[in-house]
Amino acid sequence: MPIVVNLDVMLAKRKMSLTYLSEKIDITLANLSILKSGRAKAIRFSTLEEICRVLECQPGEILEYMTDEDYAKLMNK
Repeated sequence: MPIVVNLDVMLAKRKMSLTYLSEKIDITLANLSILKSGRAKAIRFSTLEEICRVLECQPGEILEYMTDEDYAKLMNK
């Protein structure tokens, strides 16, 4: 999976909980958890826009491209 979701990193930088973010952008905690864990297959631009608005960040700070080799190293595979 060459696209990595860095939502947990941005939440930590902003000292914000996943629960707080889900309330602010009106998305269920379960769906946000799927995105945070990297198990999501897609994300709507409107959702990404809301996440960036609340976290005051750019989409590139949330989503990152990695080669398969770098991803394997990251996941210790």
